[in-house]
Amino acid sequence: TPLSPGAVARVPRRVSSVLNRDVKQFGKKHMFDGSEETCWNSDQGTSQWVTLDFPRTVKVSQLHIQFQGGFSSRLCTLEGCRTGEELVKISELYPQDNHAMQISFPGMMMGGGIQGFRFQVEETVLDKLRITFGSSTDFFGRVVVYHLGVLGERL
Repeated sequence: TPLSPGAVARVPRRVSSVLNRDVKQFGKKHMFDGSEETCWNSDQGTSQWVTLDFPRTVKVSQLHIQFQGGFSSRLCTLEGCRTGEELVKISELYPQDNHAMQISFPGMMMGGGIQGFRFQVEETVLDKLRITFGSSTDFFGRVVVYHLGVLGERL
């Protein structure tokens, strides 16, 4: 079954922080509401993250993300695992610092790592996905995400 944006919007999720703890204005739900007016805005810090806990096993094949320019991440690390296992690194993505929707390409493992693209996701079967936003373009380490989409299929 395809993993639709609506299904991802209902998945339990956690975030590292919310600006001024104002979840009504800047909470995690805003990454999935489809509105261009709302966003998740992290508080300051060196490493921000989003974790998605899927109720059923999924095969992730693509990531869609839209930052606010000036509040993006130069390095996104994707980690995943099956239920009861420890998170392991799947991919490293190098997004651009702009407000455009960025869409990853499916990746293939070659010699122990993904080669070629700077924004590529290896297809992975998992129950939990964590995206860590390292190296923020904001001096204080804040990250602003207007849209986060995970595409793939439910197994």
